[in-house]
Amino acid sequence: MSNITAAITAVGAYVPDYVLTNKILETMVDTNDDWITTRTGIKERRILKEEGKGTSFLAIQAAKDLLSKTGLDPKEIELVIVATATPDMKAAGTAAYTATNIGATNAFAFDLEAACSSFLYGMSVAARYIESGKYKKVLLIGADKNSSMINYDDRATCIIFGDGGGAVLFEPSQDGFGLQDEYLRSDGIGREFLHAQYGGSSYPITKEAFEDGKHYVFQDGKTVFKNAVFNMADVTVKILKRNNLEKEDVAWLAAHQANKRIIDATANRIGLESEKVMMNIHKYGNTTSATLPLLLHDYESKLKKGDNIIFAAFGGGFTWGSIYFKWAYNS
Repeated sequence: MSNITAAITAVGAYVPDYVLTNKILETMVDTNDDWITTRTGIKERRILKEEGKGTSFLAIQAAKDLLSKTGLDPKEIELVIVATATPDMKAAGTAAYTATNIGATNAFAFDLEAACSSFLYGMSVAARYIESGKYKKVLLIGADKNSSMINYDDRATCIIFGDGGGAVLFEPSQDGFGLQDEYLRSDGIGREFLHAQYGGSSYPITKEAFEDGKHYVFQDGKTVFKNAVFNMADVTVKILKRNNLEKEDVAWLAAHQANKRIIDATANRIGLESEKVMMNIHKYGNTTSATLPLLLHDYESKLKKGDNIIFAAFGGGFTWGSIYFKWAYNS
């Protein structure tokens, strides 16, 4: 058994300049600020509007932010993983393009897709490469241009999603910091309740499908909400029990930012005080793969070496899980 653990040693982030507020959405669909805020906790979200710029742009900017903060030579990076539900295009990997454009010319790269759980699953994958002892620097990026698959005439989905990217650097720790344990799950029954049906191999895009808007995201909100509330809370309880952790041992809950009521339900299930719950959904909405690294970026200055962080996520498919993580540095 290796004594190497996989620690996060740096964080970077990027969100687009354009802010889509609830007030603007009031002019687009039948909704209002109070209704959105009460049901989701979202006040605004960032949208990447420039033509021709996709998820790779968000990923590249987040990685560049990390590199500029650390002074790391990108040629030292050995692996780049881009966790995303909205790759730039089919067949050509977004991660490979991202790695080349940040100068990580000695790295191999691949995409990882598990809907809103993509970054959480990516943490597990990145940790395994580090724990193997073969790799010393793994860059994990979570990025999504959700606006590319949102119908802004559909008030059920257009109020929820935003665009953004976040990046973390994984490196070996000999002192026990980093990923301690994980509890990851999936259930294919969830496929019918949250998806963008057309545009994949089962239903290639056609002129008729495009005109009918079948390439946009569909969500059965009630079913997804019910499953998210139960499963995120359930895995969080399980990870605590398995590691003999009490609520007093937890410094932070970093939960996927899909809906404030889901986050609150998870925190309440383990009796965690609100001041220990990372929250930025009001600023960005649901950025899918980017929510967890954006939380780390926004709260980085508050994190202390040795802090126990519980990560939790739930996404389409269904995919979900929780990770117990020990923070490795003071900002």
